[in-house]
Amino acid sequence: MPDHQKVIHVVGGGLAGSEATWQIAKAGCAVVLHEMRPQRKTDAHQTDGLAELVCSNSFRSDDWESNAVGLLHEEMRRCGSLVMQAADKAKVPAGGALAVDRDLFSDEVTRALEALPNVTIQREEVAGLPPAEWESVILATGPLTSPALAAAIREATDEGYLSFFDAIAPIVHKDSINFSRAWFQSRYDKVGPGGTGKDYINCPMDKEQYEAFIQALLDGEKTEFKEWEKDTPYFEGCLPIEVMAERGPETLRFGPMKPVGLTDPHTGKRPYAVVQLRQDNKLGTLYNLVGFQTKLKYGAQAQVFRTIPGLEEAEFARLGGIHRNTFINSPKLLDGLCRLKIDPRIRFAGQVTGVEGYVESAAIGLLAGRFAAAEVLGEEPAIPPVTTALGALLNHITGGAESETFQPMNVNFGLFPPLEDARGGRRGKADRKKGYTSRALADLDAWLGRSAKAAE
Repeated sequence: MPDHQKVIHVVGGGLAGSEATWQIAKAGCAVVLHEMRPQRKTDAHQTDGLAELVCSNSFRSDDWESNAVGLLHEEMRRCGSLVMQAADKAKVPAGGALAVDRDLFSDEVTRALEALPNVTIQREEVAGLPPAEWESVILATGPLTSPALAAAIREATDEGYLSFFDAIAPIVHKDSINFSRAWFQSRYDKVGPGGTGKDYINCPMDKEQYEAFIQALLDGEKTEFKEWEKDTPYFEGCLPIEVMAERGPETLRFGPMKPVGLTDPHTGKRPYAVVQLRQDNKLGTLYNLVGFQTKLKYGAQAQVFRTIPGLEEAEFARLGGIHRNTFINSPKLLDGLCRLKIDPRIRFAGQVTGVEGYVESAAIGLLAGRFAAAEVLGEEPAIPPVTTALGALLNHITGGAESETFQPMNVNFGLFPPLEDARGGRRGKADRKKGYTSRALADLDAWLGRSAKAAE
């Protein structure tokens, strides 16, 4: 008989830990969620709330028909994801993206978990490997794992952490933006979740202003790294803006500052370059600078960013920052159910496994929670098909990637098995993407049907 009284312990109250806890509780198991804040702070968090968002307020594209991230959103919704429920309730206009009010999102997650009778939330640091009496554990401590726990895992696995730097973008008070220079518009006037096609604030630059801005980024005083941090690389998907500028004068103009799909209503022309700001809270009083994560020192940030047309008198609710993230070599250390090979009672979930992005982190938490609950209930954990976004992401971190060159990875169609094309020849890009998404959702629904029957 399965031991229905066995308690599952989840360590870490970020997106992955919160999602894992929700999935476990909804399966009918008892779960203890251990969150070290406020007892121990981190370099990036500002509150004690569960599932606090620190780098951005965006869950990226919500287009499930032609975007791998949007597909992952839809799959998680069909799996009853708490993170997606909270995101949908806290969403703010963001063109084709799903962006949220940070505080409302965290409040929704915290309130939902606190209301569950089989969930216990303990505010304490787990300062080493889980004790032997914890028979089922999910470590979802994220990229800011406490030093004591990180050291214990490193010693137990005899495997050094891979590390990279992650940077945070500044946030501006909307009423300090000069709209005689700036304007509202989404690229190509695209309408997204709860949006109007005018969901971003755009600040234009001509060629001279752009070149001066690039030079200011290069000359600005940067954060100095500690000696042990100096060889740590950046994750390519979240480079500080000044690091992008170092790669060439046109890099930003073809990256976060690209002007395509935008027309300055003050001139009737497309600008040479554009800085976009995205709504950061439900009230619409705060906006973050899209793609402007930075390691510039605070004084340099205020000085440089106020040279942007429209931000001459910008007031910052938060300036950018940088912190060191860590992740394990998951393809080497974990099995297909996210369990540590040398100690299968311990699972890993979230960004510490080497997935990059809020949604991807929560997705691995969702799977780890389902796997742990199934085991406690005496069932065989069901692994999602590799043709789904959930399955492709799981497969990548648990064996699909090369352990020797493992790097953080966002979900993308390159992780999916190729489509079988009965017509022969090569599909167009749009047709190919819809082929991936339609196949994924059909296979996911079949998987969820099998999972539901196994639980009966």
